[in-house]
Amino acid sequence: MNEEFKHLKVVEIASVLAGPSVGLFFAELGAEVIKVENKKTGGDVTRSWKLPTEDKKSSISAYYSAVNWHKKSVFMDFTDPADQSQLNVYVKDADILIVNFKAGDAEKFNLDYATLNKLNPNLIYSEITGFGHDSDRVAYDLILQAESGFMSMNGTPGSGPVKMPVALIDLLTGHQLKAGILTALYQRDAAQKGGCLVSVSLFDSAVASLANQASNWLMEAHIPQRIGSKHPNIAPYGEFFMTKDARSITFAIGSDKQFKNLCEILNISELVDHPHFENNAARVVNRLSLASYLQDAVGQFNLAALLPLLEAKFVPIAQIKNVKEVFESDAAQNLILKETMEGIDTQRVQTAVFNISR
Repeated sequence: MNEEFKHLKVVEIASVLAGPSVGLFFAELGAEVIKVENKKTGGDVTRSWKLPTEDKKSSISAYYSAVNWHKKSVFMDFTDPADQSQLNVYVKDADILIVNFKAGDAEKFNLDYATLNKLNPNLIYSEITGFGHDSDRVAYDLILQAESGFMSMNGTPGSGPVKMPVALIDLLTGHQLKAGILTALYQRDAAQKGGCLVSVSLFDSAVASLANQASNWLMEAHIPQRIGSKHPNIAPYGEFFMTKDARSITFAIGSDKQFKNLCEILNISELVDHPHFENNAARVVNRLSLASYLQDAVGQFNLAALLPLLEAKFVPIAQIKNVKEVFESDAAQNLILKETMEGIDTQRVQTAVFNISR
């Protein structure tokens, strides 16, 4: 386990994914993380979010395990004076507090920033809201995917809007909060500015992540359409192709040089100078006919033969793998964190995967 933050104490009063993912980040880096769960409701709601195959009597679920590791879990009732007193003990010497209260709850339980700043002036109070402080809307990841445009452009022309298969907005919000907390830690410890309030909303995090799709609209009034995995600005990029041995692959061809190398390896070099495919702009316009040529060529190769040829020429190619195939690789196995929690063997993927060398 890394120990970059072994001197930090984090109190996490957050449930589901976004807030706990931030607590997990600091736990992975060696911080002491105390996870406070609601005694009245049986704890974090994700304890009950189970697959049909999971033990219904178990106190935890795979979902809960995903973002809870090396945390000390305590159950509290914020209306109980004894629990309130114990929580104040935790907060008084904490460095970071992570919360995702419903609107008004922080004030109701005297756990708002103004109150806790008096208790601990060095505390970095970090909070997640759904749509900002002025809204009391209930915000789950699905709601934000819908409200921020992601669902409208995800899917195929015939599928209708499609939710992404992971709670990506929650994770993006977690990354935003991490950045804010790390900035606040620097200001506090290097500039000696004391504690502060760090706040981020799911909505802002989602919209901020629209990136090139946002600029396509803002600059060109282009509303992204559902085009499956294809890229609106690049071709071939995201089309699926089947090899001779029935393995599904895809390409991310970002330059003319990559396209040339692809065509040479597939024995269709005549496409390089074809007016319909001679540059990226032409390939985007004629991507359907291009895909047909590519499929005919790809279908002549087995995956095991094709992969090394393309990789040697730095052509971006990938086999489309399921999760089982992903975790059969040594690289993915090295990212698994294991822990026995409440008598149950659990596993999850490491999230702090950067390296710092000196």
